Amino acid sequence: MDRNKAKDMQHRKEHLGMNTPLIVPRQDWEAARQQLLVKEKSLTRARDALAAERRRMPWMAVEKKYKFDGPKGKVSLLDLFEGRRQLIIYRAFFEPGVYGWPEHACRGCSFGADQVAHLAHLNARNTTLAYASRAPQKDIERLKARMGWTMPWYTITDSFDSDFGVDEWHGHNAFIRDGDKVFRTYFINSRGDEAMGSTWSYLDMTALGRQEEWEDSPEGYPRTPPYKWWNWHDAYGDAPSFQWGSVVDRSLDLQRQK
Repeated sequence: MDRNKAKDMQHRKEHLGMNTPLIVPRQDWEAARQQLLVKEKSLTRARDALAAERRRMPWMAVEKKYKFDGPKGKVSLLDLFEGRRQLIIYRAFFEPGVYGWPEHACRGCSFGADQVAHLAHLNARNTTLAYASRAPQKDIERLKARMGWTMPWYTITDSFDSDFGVDEWHGHNAFIRDGDKVFRTYFINSRGDEAMGSTWSYLDMTALGRQEEWEDSPEGYPRTPPYKWWNWHDAYGDAPSFQWGSVVDRSLDLQRQK
């Protein structure tokens, strides 16, 4: 073994307390990164292809009239859409018998709730995110205030959780509506929930996706130019910005040249 390499390995073991990777100069580090980048891009393309398959999943009609308790009283599943086209419901465990009750919800569900992106961006794509538990509303409101959470959070009052596979374990159910008709479009649970929290991960699980022109979606699905719909979370009601559109166009031109 090269003397310098052996010396470097001994240094790492003595000073870092673990068998770390090699320490290399900038050129070697960049070469290693470029090699791994090929796999990362492949993973991104595979993730896009999977989302495209979700958009072609069959829909399941929701015939039962589910009822929830909300901050203003009884509401239906349709009400949870808040007038938008799509709805994602995360079943969070906060109720008697769950570790942490009554001060806290499940640690895992709370971990996820802390990572939920600002909902204005999701709402801008005609999609609502809501949480649902079996705890009474007074406890939910107290928990939200303590933890600084702002997502809509409802109380399950019937068989919604058992009917949609979240009576014993957490999960995200995606729905779409056509007028007053509601359909279940997808379901993510277990380790799939680890990726949830960003606006992108929520949109990628929905029937309509990110609704951008580059996506592989069925004919007739809503599509807008990528990035141009982005806005500050307190400015989505403003008129489209010509200046931001110019910034996006320049950025896309630079990407095509690479």
